[in-house]
Amino acid sequence: MNQDTTPHDVSKTRVVYAMPTSDAVRIRRDQEYRVTDAGALAMDVYYPPDASGGSRTPAVIFVTGFSDVGARRMFGCAMKDMGSYVSWAQLAAASGMVAITYTNREPATDVHAVLQYVRHNAASLDIDENRIGLWSCSGNVPAALSVLMRKDASAYVRCAVLSYGYTLDADGATGVADAAGQFGFVNPCAGQSVEDLPRDIPLFLARAGHDEMPRLNETLDRFIAKGLACNLPVTLVNHANGPHAFDLFHESETSREVVRRMLAFLRFNLLS
Repeated sequence: MNQDTTPHDVSKTRVVYAMPTSDAVRIRRDQEYRVTDAGALAMDVYYPPDASGGSRTPAVIFVTGFSDVGARRMFGCAMKDMGSYVSWAQLAAASGMVAITYTNREPATDVHAVLQYVRHNAASLDIDENRIGLWSCSGNVPAALSVLMRKDASAYVRCAVLSYGYTLDADGATGVADAAGQFGFVNPCAGQSVEDLPRDIPLFLARAGHDEMPRLNETLDRFIAKGLACNLPVTLVNHANGPHAFDLFHESETSREVVRRMLAFLRFNLLS
C-alpha cells in the first residue's frame, strides 16, 4: 500500500494468491448471529465446492478487532465485505474448510458471540463445532488472542493464524496499547501475557520484515521470544522483504508462498 492508495482501493483489494476453485465456493450470506438494540449482526458462511449437506466440516473464523461503524465510514462497507476478507474466505473454503466472516459493533465481545452461535448451531450450519481455527491480522490480532485465552478454548479451537499482527505488551512496553489508541482496534488482552495462552493450540505467526506500522515488529518479536521460552507450539515465517499486509499489496512469489503455507497450516490442524 502506498500514499496514493485510496480507501476505496483498499476495500476492493484481494489476496495476491488465488485458487481455481475459489469461484465455485458456496456462500450463505447474512446469517444473523446476534440481535442488538441497534439491529442485527450477521455473518457470511463460505462452504467448500464439494461440501454436502449433513456433513460436519471444520471451520475458520476470520476475527476482526475494528468496529464496522468505523469501517463503513472509512471504506464504505463492513469489513466482511472487503475484498481482502472475501478472497481469504474463498481461499479457506476452496481448501476444504468452512470460512466465516462477520459484522460487528463491539469487536471485543462480538467475536465471542459468533463463536457461541457457531457452536450452538453447528448442526444446521454443517460445521464441526469442536474443530475451529482462527485467522487474524494486523490490529485484529488482540481480539483473536482473547479467544485463545478463554479457559475452554482448547476444547474446540484447534489452531490460529496470526499474520503481521499487534500482539501483547510485555515487560512494561506500551506499543500495542499505543497503537490501539492511535488506530482504533480493541485490546481486550491488556494486562495479560504470553503465559496466559494455552500450551496445546498451534500458532502460525507471519512476520513482515519491512513492516512499517509503529512498533509492531518490536512487540511481535518480544511475543515470539516469550512464546518460544514457554515452548508454545509456534510456527514462524518471516517474510524478510514483506511490508505490512504483504498478502494484499506485495505481488511476489514469496508473498504467495506464505499464503499457501497459512492455508496448509489450517488444513493440517483442522482436516488431518
